[in-house]
Amino acid sequence: MKKGLVTIGAALLAGQAHAQNSVQINGTIDAGVTVISNEGGHRAAVFDSGIAEPNLLEFKGTADAGGGTKVIFDLLSQFDLGSGATLPGPGQIFNRTALIGITNDWWGRLTLGNQYDFMIDSLTNAGFEAGGVFGGLYNFRQGPFSGLAIPGNPTGAFDFDRTGGGSRVPDSVKYTSPVIAGFSVGAMYGFGNQAGDLAANSTVSFGANYVYGPLGVGLAYVEVKYPEFNQGYDGIRNWGGGAKYAFGRLTVNLLYTNTRNTFNGAQVNAVEVGAYYRMSPAWAWGADYQYMKGNSALNDNAAHQLTSKLQYSLSRRTSAYVEAVYQYAQGEGAHAWINGLPGLNSASSGPSQFLTRIGVTTAF
Repeated sequence: MKKGLVTIGAALLAGQAHAQNSVQINGTIDAGVTVISNEGGHRAAVFDSGIAEPNLLEFKGTADAGGGTKVIFDLLSQFDLGSGATLPGPGQIFNRTALIGITNDWWGRLTLGNQYDFMIDSLTNAGFEAGGVFGGLYNFRQGPFSGLAIPGNPTGAFDFDRTGGGSRVPDSVKYTSPVIAGFSVGAMYGFGNQAGDLAANSTVSFGANYVYGPLGVGLAYVEVKYPEFNQGYDGIRNWGGGAKYAFGRLTVNLLYTNTRNTFNGAQVNAVEVGAYYRMSPAWAWGADYQYMKGNSALNDNAAHQLTSKLQYSLSRRTSAYVEAVYQYAQGEGAHAWINGLPGLNSASSGPSQFLTRIGVTTAF
């Protein structure tokens, strides 16, 4: 153990001695209490964490390879603050991100490993999804659409359009171009690892973005094929587009996504419009409305959702907040189900569900 500590210490000192090489340790922590109007027919109050921000521990680093090229790595772990357990399950310490790659300011970035597709990179991280800006996990998509039947999904429709970071692409290769005149593009391929067949169980994703002053726009596409569907030749296909514009301290966003199960034909269209206003250096407020509509394979179910959040910065890294979310579901037998509520029986027993949350989040 002592030898291991000495080795780590020597490595850190070597990193300090060579400024072009670096290793960073950082993360985020969120905790709070949520009161739910109807969870399986009952009112509930729960301690929950990782809502405004996921609870993350990250190790990332760079090493100068010369000629403007750097070798990079990123190991990102998610955990539950209440129990300390890794998420989504035991032993999955770097399930969130585990990658290595190379980057160059002239030709772009190439990475290999377990990583996000372009629904995250080109839409959420670009600021077009209100959940990524202020709303957190409760704001991402879910509703009366369990018929999407996404494999390995806790509800069948949790974060169904992949903008909330609930899904990654294992065994993947990803390229992102440099930004040229405001434009950037990217492509990804996830290997299915099925001998003799490159198509089965594979993933493809593409993204494109443009930024010009206060304006930003983006497009993204991903198709994930699952062995549960047609022997790995069908899956879940997502695509979407977003835009934002900053009017001084006020930023407005617009997002559209389309999710389709190519095996059973279930499909959901979702539209979101939101605004985020920085009232002062300490105070900020955000609100958004979204409409989700399923097709006939989902009994034409639909859902309206409103989210509002008021945030106060206690310091540069720590904030306290109050959040409220309301969802109303439409369709025969449709039950409201706000994304991210704990437990497999968190859907409302009726068409509406409302929650309020008080929490605190910090970064390190």
